[in-house]
Order: sequence, then structure tokens, then C-alpha cells
Amino acid sequence: MSARDSVAFFGQFLAQPTAIGAVAPSSQSLASKVVDWIDWPKVRRVVEYGPGTGVFTERILCRILPGTRFLAIEANPRLAATLQRKYPTLSIHADSVRNVRAICDREGLEEVDAIVCGLPWASYSAGDQRDFLEAMMTVLRPGGSFATFAYLQGLLLPAGRRFRRGLGDYFTCVERSETSWLNLPPAFVYRCRR
Repeated sequence: MSARDSVAFFGQFLAQPTAIGAVAPSSQSLASKVVDWIDWPKVRRVVEYGPGTGVFTERILCRILPGTRFLAIEANPRLAATLQRKYPTLSIHADSVRNVRAICDREGLEEVDAIVCGLPWASYSAGDQRDFLEAMMTVLRPGGSFATFAYLQGLLLPAGRRFRRGLGDYFTCVERSETSWLNLPPAFVYRCRR
């Protein structure tokens, strides 16, 4: 992660703290916990939610097989533009994940095998959490993988606890990783299978 990316990320946090959800991009340690557990040889279509400056994106690009379809959805137009300059061949949509079905339709994807997520779930209302998860279920295939992270302090917030409880309504298997203490702030990963 370059210093320029970190400064850009922090600037967007100051402008929209509830939309960004963190003061710094995710660490490589957290990126490893989010991305590496997915069975990449079985993934032919993947979507990334909220890629920010591309910490998870970079790791996904290192893991996917040639020919795998990969698209990203970033609601923040400045971060989407920065990411597009960094990865000019990646399909990046400056849009809401609420619209993932329409985005996948435009991309010719009926379903996806995995979704990697960097959204700040504990910052969202109950309605937003539900809408985003419902939208995801329209594209994530049965047996598909979903990985997202949460900050430890988010477990103290009602929205963070609500999100954790709600995962069981959508996924047959929900596991929690060990904590990534090197992340700022410390975080862990929810690893889910539909």
C-alpha cells in the first residue's frame, strides 16, 4: 500500500466517515485472512464489494485463475476512479452494491462463485444491511463463498451485533477467523458459505 493510497483513503474517511468506516486501508494480514480461505481453483466469477484503494483487489488478482471474471463495486466515485487508474483492465463500477443484480446482468453474469467484501457493516442501518444481503443473494450461487471483516470494537455496537446475527439467515455456514491484531483497528473475518 503506497503512502499516496493511504492519504487518499484517509481523506475520503474525513469526508464520509460512516461510508468509509476506517481511518486506514486494511492491512496485508487482514487481506490474507479475507481472501486466502476461498477455494480459488473453483472460482470462475468473483465480485468485490467496497474495494477502496485495492488491498483485497491486489490479493484477489494474485489468486484467481486465468479467465476468471472479476468485477468490483465501489460506491465512492473518487476511490473507484483511483482504483480504475491502478487496475485499468479491471471492471470497476462506481455504484451501490444494492444494484449488484443489474451490474451482473450488464456484465453477462447470471451468478457468481464468491464475493469478497470490504463494507463497514457496523455503520449501516438495519434496512441497509438487509438490502445489501438480499441483493447479494440474487447473484451468489448456492454453495458460493462470502468473506467480509469486522472491527473488534464493532461487536460493541448494536449494528455490528445485528449484522452477525443476520448472517445466519442467509448462510448455511458462518465461521469467524482469528483476530488480525496488525490491522488498524484490529479486525476479524466472517467466512460464510451459502
